[in-house]
Amino acid sequence: MLETTNPTTGQALPPCPAMTLEQAHSAINSVAEGFTQWKEKSMAKRATMLQAVAATLRNNKAELAGLMALEMGKPIKEGLAEVEKSAGCAEYYANNGAKFLAPETLESDASHSYVQYPPLGTVLGILPWNAPVWLALRFLAPTLMAGNTCVLKADPNVPATANKLIECFYHAGVPKNVLVNLTVPNSVASKMIDHPLVKAVSFTGSSKAGQSIASQAAAGLKPAVLELGGSDPCILMADADLEKALNVITLSRMVNAGQSCISVKRLFVEQTIYDEVCEALRQRFSKLKCGDPTDESTNLGPLAREDLRDQLHLQVTQSIDAGARCLVGGDLPSRSGFFYPPTLLVDMKPGMAAFDEETFGPVLSVSSIKDIDQALELANNTEYGLGASIWTRNQTIIDQAINTLQSGQIAVNGIVKSDPRLPSGGIGKSGYGRELGPQGIREFVNVQQIWVA
Repeated sequence: MLETTNPTTGQALPPCPAMTLEQAHSAINSVAEGFTQWKEKSMAKRATMLQAVAATLRNNKAELAGLMALEMGKPIKEGLAEVEKSAGCAEYYANNGAKFLAPETLESDASHSYVQYPPLGTVLGILPWNAPVWLALRFLAPTLMAGNTCVLKADPNVPATANKLIECFYHAGVPKNVLVNLTVPNSVASKMIDHPLVKAVSFTGSSKAGQSIASQAAAGLKPAVLELGGSDPCILMADADLEKALNVITLSRMVNAGQSCISVKRLFVEQTIYDEVCEALRQRFSKLKCGDPTDESTNLGPLAREDLRDQLHLQVTQSIDAGARCLVGGDLPSRSGFFYPPTLLVDMKPGMAAFDEETFGPVLSVSSIKDIDQALELANNTEYGLGASIWTRNQTIIDQAINTLQSGQIAVNGIVKSDPRLPSGGIGKSGYGRELGPQGIREFVNVQQIWVA
């Protein structure tokens, strides 16, 4: 059985039956057998099914959002938005997949030479708990549209959400021998990478787990896409629209109770506005409401697990001991559940835990910088490279930041976010490969050269 806990109450949820190793292998064999039939379906027929998936997700939006609130503490309003965004992802690839994978003619000494993009086969997606519908769709929609069959291994924290999601796909007409969900613990999932009929792997999760999965996939000469952790920097210059910037920075850091790889983690503020910004953020953080995720007025639900909350608190405590000032939050609530308050750490420096490490919760690290050169140096002082952002009206500084920041995504005067239309991914300990956009659908295809005399 997969044992799960309601993070709002700390009480156990009904356990979910787990597959045995043999059952997991049998499930993979089934979708591998379905590959030939699925890849022969026209792009138009696959697109029709993805359109039906989008409609079914919207019809089941309330139930999916409720399950996410129950199993991992996502506020209900965020869960509803997540399902809607996921439906949009299915529609995006239904509408654009054929165009992205159209054969391309290339000049050569042949009478006709071109590249085509046939699917690889069965792809294994190992996914986390923090956005269980969205992260599944950004894997499933392009991979299925390309003609692959899919094995989904959802995180053990969210089994009911994952099961309901797969039911939506089946209800929309996706055959059961094309997509399957493995309800297995992580120890069993790692064995699935070596299954001979698994041709590629997609993983979203921690950098430590990603290193292990990358090594295992490489040993089998299997391509992999890894979207891992982040310690995203945000640079705030004195000429920025401060009201808008501070609202967006607060939203970015607090969405999903801070449990987002691409949220602002480290804020670098030009020294002439440093005190003003710290006070403005203190006021914003102090007004946020932590509570029941099913209450639509709640801003932050609990963290997903007790160990995650305790690790976050340790990072905060170590940073304060090293000289950081805590303007709000920073204490463990006495209430039941795994809540952690919005926490603002200022005067942060390299070497402090919340500066050097990824903080997966509602904790913002703030540092003063004298100029853009120092800001960029500190922003790049990380092993991660997922997202980065800058707020300024100065085009010269914008150009310098775009040419200097080392990350997979850069947002200028806006929030770093995932969008089905744009590629998403990182460098360094944030992983490799890309999801979404035209690039994402080409990750799990064979770039096949055709030469005709």
